[in-house]
Amino acid sequence: MEGTLPRHAITRLRQETRRRVLTLATIEQLTPHMLRLGFVSPELHDFASAAPDDHVKLFFPTAEGSCMRDYTPRRFDPAAGTLVLDFALHEAGPATRWAMKAKPGDALEIGGPRGSAVVADDFDWYLLIGDETALPAIGRRIEELRPGVPVTSFVLVPEAADAQHFSTAASWSGHWIARGASTEDGALLLAAIADFTLPPGDGFIWIAAEAQAARAVRHHVLETLGHPRAWVKTAGYWLRGVADAHERIED
Repeated sequence: MEGTLPRHAITRLRQETRRRVLTLATIEQLTPHMLRLGFVSPELHDFASAAPDDHVKLFFPTAEGSCMRDYTPRRFDPAAGTLVLDFALHEAGPATRWAMKAKPGDALEIGGPRGSAVVADDFDWYLLIGDETALPAIGRRIEELRPGVPVTSFVLVPEAADAQHFSTAASWSGHWIARGASTEDGALLLAAIADFTLPPGDGFIWIAAEAQAARAVRHHVLETLGHPRAWVKTAGYWLRGVADAHERIED
C-alpha cells in the first residue's frame, strides 16, 4: 500500500521546542535510589512524547544562575495533564539536590522534547541494556510494547533493592545486576550478557549507560554477537567524572 512504512522503520519526528512551567504534585520513593515525581500544569495540554527514550531539558537553579539536565518523560497522561519523571539518586548534583528537597507545590521549568526517534513495534524481539539512569526509558518501552512480544532487559543498579517491576502485556524477562562498590560498569554488564544468545528472527537492541560502558556493550553486540548495526541504538547517558555528559554513540 502506498505510504506504508517499511518493516522495522525508525521514524524521526521533530517538535516545537518551548519551555513549560510544571508544579510538583506527588512524590514517591520508588526504590532506595529512584525517586518518582509527578507534575501537573495546564501548559502540558499540547505536550507530546512519542518515543520511550525521549528527553526533556530540566532547568535547575544554581549559585551561578541555572543549569540544564536531560530526563526521560517516564509517563504522560494527556487527559489528566500529568507528567511523571523518575530521578536516579546518585552523587550530589543540582538535579539530585533539587529532587531530594522538593515538596508538593514546587515549580520546575522544562523544555522539549525537541524530537523523537520512534522505533517500529514490529520486531520479533527486543533487548534492552542499561544502568539506573536508563531505567525510565527501559521501563517505559517495556510497558508500551505490544502484547506477547519477547523483551529481555539487563539493568545495572546500585543494589538489589533497586530492581523494579513493570506492568506489561509483552513477554518480559528482567535481569538485574547489583553494582555494589564496583566502578567497572562495562565489565559488569558484559559479564551479565556473556551467556545471552540472541533469539531467532529480527531484533532491536537498545543500550544506554555510562558512555564507556555503553561503548563496550555496543562493541560486543556488533562484533561478537554479529547483530545488524541498523537495529542497534546506543547512548552514553553520562560519563564518569564529567557533569551533564550525554551522547549518542555510533561506530
